[in-house]
Amino acid sequence: MGPLQLRNRFVAAPMERNYCAEDGSVTERYIAHLGARAAGGAALVHTEAGYIRADGRGRRRQLALDDDRHVPGLRALADAVHRHGALIGMELNHGGRTTHPTVSGHQPVAPSPVPCRVTDGGLPRQLDAADIRRLVRAYGDAARRCRQAGVDVLTIHGGHGYLIHQFLSPMTNHRDDEFGDPTLFLRLVLEAVLKQAGPEQAVGLRISAHEGHPAGLSADATFALMEEVPLGRLDFLDISAGSYEAGEWIVQPGEWEPGLLAPYARRYRRHFGLPVGVAGRINSARAAARIVASGQADFVSLARTLHADPAFPRRVLSGEAYRPCIACNQCIDELHNDQPIGCSVNARAGRETVTSAPHRAAPAQILVVGGGPAGMETARLLAEDGHTVELLEAGSRLGGAFRLAAGLRQHPDYHLILDWLEDGLGRLGVAVHTEQSVDEEVLAGRNADAIVVATGAAGRGAAGLLPAGAGLREMFNIRTWLASGRRADQCLIWGADRDGVAVADHLAATGTTVVLVGAQSALAPEVGRRAKILTVPRLEHHRGVRIVLGAEVTALEEQRVRVRTAGGEEWIDAPGPLLMSQGVVPDTRLLDACLRRRPRLGVYPVGAADEAGNSLRQCFASAEQAVRALRSRL
Repeated sequence: MGPLQLRNRFVAAPMERNYCAEDGSVTERYIAHLGARAAGGAALVHTEAGYIRADGRGRRRQLALDDDRHVPGLRALADAVHRHGALIGMELNHGGRTTHPTVSGHQPVAPSPVPCRVTDGGLPRQLDAADIRRLVRAYGDAARRCRQAGVDVLTIHGGHGYLIHQFLSPMTNHRDDEFGDPTLFLRLVLEAVLKQAGPEQAVGLRISAHEGHPAGLSADATFALMEEVPLGRLDFLDISAGSYEAGEWIVQPGEWEPGLLAPYARRYRRHFGLPVGVAGRINSARAAARIVASGQADFVSLARTLHADPAFPRRVLSGEAYRPCIACNQCIDELHNDQPIGCSVNARAGRETVTSAPHRAAPAQILVVGGGPAGMETARLLAEDGHTVELLEAGSRLGGAFRLAAGLRQHPDYHLILDWLEDGLGRLGVAVHTEQSVDEEVLAGRNADAIVVATGAAGRGAAGLLPAGAGLREMFNIRTWLASGRRADQCLIWGADRDGVAVADHLAATGTTVVLVGAQSALAPEVGRRAKILTVPRLEHHRGVRIVLGAEVTALEEQRVRVRTAGGEEWIDAPGPLLMSQGVVPDTRLLDACLRRRPRLGVYPVGAADEAGNSLRQCFASAEQAVRALRSRL
């Protein structure tokens, strides 16, 4: 890569995390987080996209590159990465029209006054030529600061709908002056950054191969523009896709094929002769190897994959099992909360400053009751600590209710984390017994030093919810229906929460005609936009799906349902079984029995049984908390 050599072909891609302070300065959390990625074997570790001027700031806790006072913090980041033998890269960016005044403190600026409705930042101010040239200098100044901080790689962000991309796109550049030339701004920025870069630094460009929506740049149009840019002066290209109007192309949904952007990278690699990297849901060793071996790219850019397991590169290269990213996209949705983001499958993401080494103490006998994700992860961690662990699961397979979710259309990778957990249990010698109901007699037969209660949650029952006429219908809790494996040509789903929406989408895809009725004002309101970016529009436009929101069910008959909305009451044809999705309640029936056993090291409810919540992230977090609590007793 220019004057540099990478130790392997794994690159930690820029990924926003909300780990900086609110003034954009580096924190100990950020230093530890990037250090972990370097220790995990990545050859090049990027920070997130740093803003080069204050009016280009897109997040309250985004990394700042706009002032010399940030150089010492950037130097600390570089030192942490270098200590583990990796190179560090920084991505230079300005948000343009995607910024919001409440975050940046400035009116958004852009090539033309085209608002970004996704961020709702208002009408941007059109940049005049003098300010454009000041922005060019700001890119150069940011590059200088990175050089002074010891940064190895400078990446110019030219994609994802940010400022440079806004100049390139006909959707956002309507100018009739010299900057109506879509590539001029990029060419000037490239010149300014190269002028400030040292001879020991590599300089590259990240682009969106296409914008992902009809009004934006197509793949051919983008490629034609890049032919007008002196890319031969760069050391590498990094290929991504999408813009804010097509966010699914920036952070791809789990339904999409891993490595789906690699064919675009191949085109650039063959034509321009530069080292080329590619991003896009590369979450397995197989996908990464296929991309490189086929000549589509020289390196793979990994973001969510390393968030799930920072040691992914080291594990892949040594043939070890790695914790998989399941593309749930909760991390990207959490960015909007302005708080440090976590990971559904890795409770340690963003918490690298907390000691995580296994705790070696006198081995104890541990009984885990329940084999969902919380129980499996707790058992795995305890076995890593050297304890003798037995896990009892009432069902025929491990995985609990999450196993049901893993069978749905929108979650094709959910099974990966269950496979990883199950493999870990076997590797660590955990005694697993399925189809094992647990009662006080079973508990009395185990001489456990500690008991972990991981019995999960059950779908809320019908008591107190059902209106007149309910007895005329065949009714199921939605989880019970999924577990049964039954099919229906038509059905009524009552509840537009996460579970109801996911099942409606799945059933509609298999040919079931669905009526979805919910008190919610929107589909799956508890789920972030990116996590449902395909599901919601798909349901809304499906001919076999009728959606009624803000609705109270007032009566039921065998073939229809009466609902009350703000517009009044009406009967709706809705034949077939009634599937209820009205939330869940923790299953704590065994908790008292376990407490009565009074094991010497205590009883530890985890996951939904601990009322910690029903999400996968809460399951993993509560498992770690329980293990830390037990360690304190040893």
